[in-house]
Amino acid sequence: MKKNTYDGYFWQDKLVRLRSMEQGDWESHYYNRFDTSARRLLNYEVELPPTRSEAENMIENFIDFKQETGRIMFTIETINGENVGGINLNSIDEKNGTFSIGMQIDRDHRGKGYGTAAMCILLRYAFLERRLNKYYGSVLDGNIASATMLKKLGCLQEGVRRQMVYSDGRYIDEILFGLTKDEFNSELN
Repeated sequence: MKKNTYDGYFWQDKLVRLRSMEQGDWESHYYNRFDTSARRLLNYEVELPPTRSEAENMIENFIDFKQETGRIMFTIETINGENVGGINLNSIDEKNGTFSIGMQIDRDHRGKGYGTAAMCILLRYAFLERRLNKYYGSVLDGNIASATMLKKLGCLQEGVRRQMVYSDGRYIDEILFGLTKDEFNSELN
């Protein structure tokens, strides 16, 4: 098989490349399930203990961009091909042009710009290829890394849902963020 040439490839930038999930990605998902603090910030809950079969089934459900899942799931890898996390486009509302994005960067790779780079690629796809108009997302109060990343991408804080999530024995505020296509385009220029 010929070696791929990635010059001008849409799904990458200078740091990361997005690709479809593959069978072997189950190990990364399984590994990440042990990072309770990160998973709590991602899913707003403490998940049951991970199992290998759950990890394998999750990958199987999303491999090859299956349309019926309601999510477009990607693996994030470095330009050198190292798996560093996952990202997905979800809650797509074609009528209203809205969508959300979920992401987790493996604990060994956080703070290196991989998440911001992957988000930028997926936002570019949603806004400039899918004709979607508005990204909306949220973070739990105290999730400084994700809030900082969203602001860096140009997202604006749109509100607070007070005491919205119960976790770790207390109620936590949910901070709402949004970004329109026009705002994204102005950030690019």
